Amino acid sequence: MIGLLDMPDTFLDPGRVKAGLLWFTGGFVEYRFSYRPGPPVRALEFSMELGSDAPGTSPDWPSAISIWVNDVELGSWTLRASRYRQDEPRGGWARYGSDHGELTNWRVTSAGSFLDGQKISSVSLADLQLDAAQSIRLRIGVAADATCPGGVNIFGRGFGHHDQEIIMRLETQD
Repeated sequence: MIGLLDMPDTFLDPGRVKAGLLWFTGGFVEYRFSYRPGPPVRALEFSMELGSDAPGTSPDWPSAISIWVNDVELGSWTLRASRYRQDEPRGGWARYGSDHGELTNWRVTSAGSFLDGQKISSVSLADLQLDAAQSIRLRIGVAADATCPGGVNIFGRGFGHHDQEIIMRLETQD
């Protein structure tokens, strides 16, 4: 546990870099990935485990989770509910909130943006202006005008069903 539960000032705590689980009900969090333009990019992909609710909310509370890359919204995904496992989750987290989410794969190509293989928007690699970027910025959030603002859990190593951090992959023409 880092800081106090449900206190935004915890984002200022130096220990935040060791967090394996992050939740919030509105707004966004942004991750920056190092990037140096090189061979042409054919696909940009992010893999992450996301859940729909924050501690103290209903397990049936749906949430529209949005993803942006370099300030361009790829799309929104409504997760109907986070499920709760019967066994003890990693880190004993079940007493505070949902213990896992869904492993998602967000992919951007010249043909558009895809979530788990299904096209979600026409946003393409060209829209992300990767050649001008010094980093790739991934923003995960709940938009202010979301139809289902149930919050989001971002599960990292040591939490959830998929023991992984957020993974970014670049597929190049080489």
